[in-house]
Amino acid sequence: MNCFSRLAALTFVFGALWAGHARAQDAVPQVVLDPEKKILIEGQPHPLQGFQSTYQVFRKGDLAGTAMMQVVHLGSNRWRVDLGIRGTKGLAGFAALNSQQSTVFDQVGALYVPVSQSTVLKTLLSSDKIVGVYNWNTHTASWTGDIKKSRRLPVSLQSGDMNLLLVNLAVVRDAQPGLSLDYRLVDRGRAKPIHFVVAPEQEALQLGEDSFQALAVRRTGVSADESLTVWVSEGVPTPVRMVLVQDDVGELDLQLSSYKVIQ
Repeated sequence: MNCFSRLAALTFVFGALWAGHARAQDAVPQVVLDPEKKILIEGQPHPLQGFQSTYQVFRKGDLAGTAMMQVVHLGSNRWRVDLGIRGTKGLAGFAALNSQQSTVFDQVGALYVPVSQSTVLKTLLSSDKIVGVYNWNTHTASWTGDIKKSRRLPVSLQSGDMNLLLVNLAVVRDAQPGLSLDYRLVDRGRAKPIHFVVAPEQEALQLGEDSFQALAVRRTGVSADESLTVWVSEGVPTPVRMVLVQDDVGELDLQLSSYKVIQ
């Protein structure tokens, strides 16, 4: 499996823009997760808001790296979402991993409309970059850079299409007990449906010294040796935990360590 194939599998758990990670991490104060938070049972989807968050990344129970996610308001209806991961120890290839991803998008009513995306993945032996453009005048998306020729062909766009980073945000926005969440994913030269099922009830989730209420959101329709579960909690604009199990990399567990809402 090449670098970008691995990264595509991990994007739901990690994401990008690690550039300036140390400064961003210093700027985000520690926030104790409120154990009294209750997940939204009825009402409207969560509104989009700016935030910065940091995570600890565990592999098979051992600390393997750190991650950062942020959403920045660029003005009017335009936003940018950045996610990142830096491997620090553990699996040799993972320890050298440093990824940077970013997506510019417009909020149009209830839709997150992608405009452009960039991905840079660095490992011990390689450095790759992909740039994507979503042209809503021609209703096509295309990618250039270190991507297979077959993935460089234009992909037709439909209303509601999102890339991987925007699906992350949509899951947090849409999760309510017992719902099925269906999206159309257009990313890195291909389009496909993607499905999630939200647990019917919230559960107590322990992260370090913090315990709070959260809903588990599980991806469905994938192979038996692969699974993804995301936990969301009322009042927290970013997932509080994400666990990916994949035959290629084993189990990776991303746990929220701090976040800050940006007004």
